[in-house]
Amino acid sequence: MTPSTDDRSDMPIEDFVELARRAHKLVKLEFIGGRLLVKHGPIDVEDFEELARMAPETVTLELINGKLRVKPVPDGDHGEIYMWLMRQCMQQRPDLGLYPEQGLVIGTYRKGRARPDGTLAPIGHFAGQGEWPAPKGVLMVVEITSHDCDTHRRDRVEKRDAYAVAGIPVYLLIDREANTLVVHSDPQHGTYAQTVSHPYGATVGLPDPLNITLETEKLKDYAL
Repeated sequence: MTPSTDDRSDMPIEDFVELARRAHKLVKLEFIGGRLLVKHGPIDVEDFEELARMAPETVTLELINGKLRVKPVPDGDHGEIYMWLMRQCMQQRPDLGLYPEQGLVIGTYRKGRARPDGTLAPIGHFAGQGEWPAPKGVLMVVEITSHDCDTHRRDRVEKRDAYAVAGIPVYLLIDREANTLVVHSDPQHGTYAQTVSHPYGATVGLPDPLNITLETEKLKDYAL
C-alpha cells in the first residue's frame, strides 16, 4: 500500500531511526522527505499504544482520527506561554490544574489518542486513571502552535474537530503565527458552535464552566 501523505509529520532522522528500531515488527514505518510515514496504512489503537510506549524520550506520538502524528518538541517561547497560562488559570481557579501533555482518549471515526499541550481539570481528576483516560470531566484543552508545516492541519483543524466530537467544553488555541487566542466552545453535534478570536493584548473571557479572564498583554513578549 502506498503511504498516505496525511500520515506524516516532521521529525529528525535520528529520532526516526530509533523509533523504527523499537517499533513492533508488524508496524512498518518509513521516513521520506523528512517525514514519518506508516507504510501499511492507518495504524490501529493497540499498535499505536505499544509504539507510543516504546518511543524514545525525544518523540511524542498522537493518534488523531486514525492518523499517526508526531508532536513537535516545544521551544522556549512555547514553554513560557504555557507557564503564563497555567499561572492565570490556577490563580483564578485554584481548584483546577492545567496538566501538561496529559494523554486522553479522543474517539472520532477511529479511536484516537491525543496529548494536548494543556488539559484543565479538577485537582486530582486523573488519579488512578492510567496513561489514556477518557475526556469526561475535562473542562478545557489547550494547544500552542509550533513552527512546523503540519500545525495548520493538526492544531487548527484535526484537533479542533476531535475535541469537539469528544464533547470537551472549551478548546483554547494559542496561535503564534497569527498572534491570537482562539476560543472554541459549546460543542454540539461534533462541532464547536462558538468560535471567537482575540488578538494578543486583549482581555479574554473563557466561558462556562471556566469563568476565567485572561489578560494577554504579556503574550506580546513572545510574538513573532
